[in-house]
Amino acid sequence: MTLRKVNVVILLLVGVAFLIIVQRNLLKLSDLLHKESPDSGVILPFEGELSPDPEPRRKGEEIPVLLTAAEDRLGAVVAAINSVYHNTKANVVFTVVALNGTVDHLKEWLSKTKLKKVKIKILVFEPTLFSSTISKDLQTLGTLNLLTFARFYLPVYIPEAEKAIYLDDDIIVQGDIKELYDANLKPGHAASFSDDCDSGSAKGIIRGAGNQNNYIGFLDFKKDSIKKLGMKANTCSFNPGVIIANLTEWKNQNISQQLEHWMELNTREELYSKTLAGSITTPPLLLVFYKRHSSIDPLWHVRHLGTTGAGNRYSPQFVRAAKLLHWNGHYKPWGRLSSFTDVWDKWFIPDPTGKFQPVRRHTD
Repeated sequence: MTLRKVNVVILLLVGVAFLIIVQRNLLKLSDLLHKESPDSGVILPFEGELSPDPEPRRKGEEIPVLLTAAEDRLGAVVAAINSVYHNTKANVVFTVVALNGTVDHLKEWLSKTKLKKVKIKILVFEPTLFSSTISKDLQTLGTLNLLTFARFYLPVYIPEAEKAIYLDDDIIVQGDIKELYDANLKPGHAASFSDDCDSGSAKGIIRGAGNQNNYIGFLDFKKDSIKKLGMKANTCSFNPGVIIANLTEWKNQNISQQLEHWMELNTREELYSKTLAGSITTPPLLLVFYKRHSSIDPLWHVRHLGTTGAGNRYSPQFVRAAKLLHWNGHYKPWGRLSSFTDVWDKWFIPDPTGKFQPVRRHTD
């Protein structure tokens, strides 16, 4: 046998030996993977990296959002929080202000749902925030009306932040809340609101409330304290169900104290319009922020879904495109006769305690 043939044989033997070693190693790897996960088949080395984190930790600047929670409307605040949280990847931190008797119910509700992973601070509303004059006058108010004044004290409930968002409970957010939070306020403005004249759909007389699109619908312009301000009665009003607040300016301008001043004056002089439809929180805000507020994009506060004829005023396509929906008015989506309840139902999480039950329901 020549030397060349010997070399070829040796190379063949080495190749066969290499293939045998590789085969054995592959069989060992297959057995190992089968033991690790006998029902899942082969696990690729990169599969874990491609699988998304089911609940990634949210990073970046905190976006503070304040809501209030009345006992008979807890389903509303749960649905609102759920809609905000699941339509953004931003680092949202919720502060919920409730009365003492509601806190335990809300905590139990949240702890037994997917919202238990959300950053939510629950604070007890303290009427002692008000002066003694106002506190005495407010004792006749129901729970809901009392809680509406929490928005007057945003820096108290969110003391560390420079900016915050307030939302009414009868709201569903369909856009990314970060877009609303990032909206710029004009220099020197402590707050941004939605003007009631910002769209044709907002105009008109709301049954039982008088004209609620301008200042005369909220304030009594016959009173001297109002007259001397020199405000125009036909000035477009705004809706404080959504507020973007510059808390630094709020504190520097003593906004909370200004609001209290007008509340106290009203207890003595009855400054509010007789046609006012129960919106006792709005008049002080109108007085303090007269021509001193920025405006919110109309799609970020589509209103009057809780009024008569809302189903005719808005098309389903427009409602789907809106970034924030507000059922202000008598008809709430957890009750009867409200329009677009299917949108609200999408975000409602049933009460595990069974205490809160939506009333169902007459359609649009």
